[in-house]
Amino acid sequence: MNHTDITDQEFEDLIGQALDELPEKYVSRLLQHVVVTWEYQPSPEQRVKLQLANNQTLFGLYEGIPLTQRYVGGAPVLPDKITIFKLPIVSFSHDMASLKEQIKKTVWHEMSHYFGLDHERIHELGD
Repeated sequence: MNHTDITDQEFEDLIGQALDELPEKYVSRLLQHVVVTWEYQPSPEQRVKLQLANNQTLFGLYEGIPLTQRYVGGAPVLPDKITIFKLPIVSFSHDMASLKEQIKKTVWHEMSHYFGLDHERIHELGD
C-alpha cells in the first residue's frame, strides 16, 4: 500500500476500530491513563533515544512508566502515551485487511508495554 491510499482520518478511525476490537477490560483501563495518538513516523529524537539504525523503523511506541514499575504514593507522573506510526505501517501492509490487522497488533503490542510486559513475553503470548 501507499500512504496516499488512506487518509489521515481513515487511519485514525482504524486505530479507534482496533481499540474497539481489543478486550474491553484492558482497553478501558488503558484509556483512563494513556493517550493513544498517531504520527507519520518516529521523530528524530525518538530515533536517537531508541538507537534506531537508518534502515530501522517503528510501527508504534509506548512512552511512560509501566504499571509494574509504579508504586502507590509515588510522585505524580505525566500521562503515558502510545503513538502509532502511519507511514511504516502503511508501507508494510499489502491491502486494507493487512493494514487493519497490523494496526490492531501494534496497538495491542504497545498496550502490553503499559501493562508491564517486555518484548520477550509479548512474543511468547503471540503478540
